[in-house]
Amino acid sequence: MEHSGTGRSMVAERPPDAVRLQVDGREVASYVWRSELPASIAPRPFLHPVRTLGGCVVTDARPHSHTHQLGISIAAPDIGGRNFWGGRTFVAGHGPAWLDDHGAQRHRRWLRHTESELAHTLHWVDRDGAALLRERRSIVCVPLAANAWTLAVQTRLTNATDRPLPIRSPAALGRVGAGYGGFFWRGPATTGPVTVQSPAGTGVRAVHGTTAPWLSVSGADQQGREWTMLFAPADATTAQDRWFVRARDYLGVGSSLTWDRPLVLEPGDQIERHILAVVVDGTLTEDAAAELATQARSE
Repeated sequence: MEHSGTGRSMVAERPPDAVRLQVDGREVASYVWRSELPASIAPRPFLHPVRTLGGCVVTDARPHSHTHQLGISIAAPDIGGRNFWGGRTFVAGHGPAWLDDHGAQRHRRWLRHTESELAHTLHWVDRDGAALLRERRSIVCVPLAANAWTLAVQTRLTNATDRPLPIRSPAALGRVGAGYGGFFWRGPATTGPVTVQSPAGTGVRAVHGTTAPWLSVSGADQQGREWTMLFAPADATTAQDRWFVRARDYLGVGSSLTWDRPLVLEPGDQIERHILAVVVDGTLTEDAAAELATQARSE
């Protein structure tokens, strides 16, 4: 078992430009599609709060310890030399440093907008407003079981420039193990133990940096209500990405676009990723988690 860090959120319950998402008539998430955040946060759309069907909040946003972590979002620490993760930038041979290099994700157009499904286009722009990436993103919420629902997040990223565009993690620049970038979940603050498990093993050390067909994190909120977040790749390409996992100084899980080598997009090239996050009331055994992951993929 691991202990995650504590810390209060700096984000209001529902900022103005947010869409409520429902499953079977129950509100389960809020998608902030446009927000007024400092440039150093790398402003971007994010999901928060995300709730179980029983009402337990399973995300955090802008906690004091990591103010650039925003619920569930898609972010990257280095795209063509621009920081789309927020916070400090890792500089090879130096370490983390505050630089004026942050980008932002800007909503362009809604493609679909219902109580349980969203799709829109975005531009990932540098500080001067020049687009580096074009994105089509979809978010779908579906019921899965009496105590569980599935959040499906799918993204297609296209190089919008006329030059090769490298996507790098800090691990590619020498920070061992820091292979983050892509889909990322910031878990809620908790003072109790959390359990991390996957077919690769139990605990962060066994799971971090591996590929696995599913990964689960279980904990409890301040009222003692137990919850589980179960993550699974929805396609063969996403299944090749490694898991980034933290559960000590903070609670977070990411599906990494690239680990310790740059991923280079040629002009016009695109990549697609599809992640399923199953939001569960209660805890899961390994067998139950595996069964639920299979069920989520089939639906």
